[in-house]
Amino acid sequence: MKGRRVVITGLGAISPLGLTADDLWSGLMSARCGIDFIKAFDPAGFSCKLAGEAPEFKVQKYVPKSYRKAVKLMSRDIELSVVAADEAVRSSGLVTKATEQAGVNISPWRMAINLGAGVISCDLVELAFAVAKSITDGRFDIHKWGSDGLENLTPIWLLKYLPNMPACHVGIIHDIQGPSNTLTCGEASGHLAISEAAEIISRGDADAALAGGCEAKVNPIIMLRQCLLKRATSPSNDNPDAACRPFDANAQGCVFGEGAGVVVLEELDSAVGRGAKIYAEVVGTGSSNNLSGAYEHQEASGAGIQIAIETALADAGISPAQLDLIIPHGTGILADDLAEATAIQKVLGPAIRDVPVWPTKSMLSNTGAASGALDLIAAARAVDEGKIGAAKNCDNKAPGCELNITEQILEKDIRFALCCSYTFGGQTAAVVLKSFDGFAPNNQKVNMLY
Repeated sequence: MKGRRVVITGLGAISPLGLTADDLWSGLMSARCGIDFIKAFDPAGFSCKLAGEAPEFKVQKYVPKSYRKAVKLMSRDIELSVVAADEAVRSSGLVTKATEQAGVNISPWRMAINLGAGVISCDLVELAFAVAKSITDGRFDIHKWGSDGLENLTPIWLLKYLPNMPACHVGIIHDIQGPSNTLTCGEASGHLAISEAAEIISRGDADAALAGGCEAKVNPIIMLRQCLLKRATSPSNDNPDAACRPFDANAQGCVFGEGAGVVVLEELDSAVGRGAKIYAEVVGTGSSNNLSGAYEHQEASGAGIQIAIETALADAGISPAQLDLIIPHGTGILADDLAEATAIQKVLGPAIRDVPVWPTKSMLSNTGAASGALDLIAAARAVDEGKIGAAKNCDNKAPGCELNITEQILEKDIRFALCCSYTFGGQTAAVVLKSFDGFAPNNQKVNMLY
């Protein structure tokens, strides 16, 4: 990346592995599976009865008292983003209006917010009475919906379900008045939101940013669609721990879930000046779009993924052989996994045998717009601690997959780590992180506080 250097100084996560980024990291390192039987609704009649659900929480705990009336306008997706953002800010050492009224240490005008969001589906209970009023002779009547049904919805109910609302609520809570954006590019949203936020800081339009993604896919409407498109696994309903099998020959589909991941990005001088812990530096980003003719799957060549990765590596100014870790998208849908593997293999060439690849969705499930942000948090921790977890449920690599899937915990110096993702709509994204070398822009050695 050109311009000012951008580092990660705060991590916040809520996922099927727990309520914090530490829970996420410890769960991944112990190969613990967060996938289980669906509890949010009765999945009777669904071909897939599994999901990755976050632990119970009270969002009021993460919202200032002065703003708690707004909780009634928060969908599940918004609540998840509020929880992750709260931890990210507190872990970074930045002080916003939400954490301490008197000691704010970042100008609201110099802080940005970029969040990725998915399709925020309505709560069916909320719609039930309105739909019931729209029935004629046992069938839904669109004319009655307009004349009678809509009158049974609260005037502001839609504000819970607009995709820009997670960033709005988090921005208001933390008094963020700098650049703001919401990206709705499916599973690539988290990577893209963090990439854009890093560019905002790099070009000088902000000094810090909250960036990441959130999505609650454990919803009957969303889950039904995934089942009908045969993306969701069904043969493993009796064995949640082994259900999601990225890059494995016996992969039989994806498991969907919920979560949010938010990082604090900060301009290097600012971070060093206040003695912040630096997990990693964002040095390269890339994206592309290449839609397959069969919408429900990735193109077999993986061309879009390949372009995104090559662009990110070029932006970072490194060769493929310099990578020390790759966290891929890896959904457990065999055709898509092979397309992604093909793309990575084309980029890495001979280095394919040496670069560790660590898929995470076998433990986290596919959390949609949150997935890329959660993977980048895992990558930042891996870079910081010099550890890579063992892959789960990849016991027999699929024919054609030459990736160096991690079989055990590795301890190694991780200089560069790559995370990549794709969507069923063809959007692809990649981000390269670099270990922080302790040198500020003026080439003076920084006395790090950790």
